[in-house]
Amino acid sequence: MLNVGDMAPDFLGLDECGNEIRVSDYKGRRLVVYFYPKDSTPGCTAEACSLRDGMDELVAAGFAVVGVSADSAASHARFKAKQGLNFPLVADVEKKTIEAFGAWGEKKMAGRTYMGIIRTTFVIDAGGAVERIITKVDTKNAARQVLESACNK
Repeated sequence: MLNVGDMAPDFLGLDECGNEIRVSDYKGRRLVVYFYPKDSTPGCTAEACSLRDGMDELVAAGFAVVGVSADSAASHARFKAKQGLNFPLVADVEKKTIEAFGAWGEKKMAGRTYMGIIRTTFVIDAGGAVERIITKVDTKNAARQVLESACNK
C-alpha cells in the first residue's frame, strides 16, 4: 500500500468513456482517488452520491474526484448515468491501479475469506504526493470525511 508522502502512480486508467485519466491531469489541484468494490451496491452508491452531493464544497476546497473499481466501463457508464455522478470512474478490470495503490487484499465477510477491493480513499496533493489515506470510509459521509481530513492536515 502507498503511504503518506509517497508519490501516487501517475496513470490511473481509462474512464467510463475511454478517456485516459492521470494524476498529472490534476496537477496544481488536490485529487481524491477513491477505491470502491462494486457499482450499484448500497455502500458504493452511498459513497458515490455523498461525493456527488458534496462536489461544490470539494471543488471550493480545491479538490477533484476520481472513483476506481474493477467494474467494466459499461457498468461505470450505467452507474454514473443512474446516479448523476459528476466525476470520472476508472474501469480497472485488470486491477493494475488498484494493486499499485494497495487497495486489493484479503477481505472477510460472513465467515468467508476472499480477495477483493478494500474501500480506501487517497487524498493526493497538488504535486502528486499522497497527503492522506482514509481506510475507515464513512460511505454516507464520504465528502464530509475528505473535507474534515483536509482541515486536519
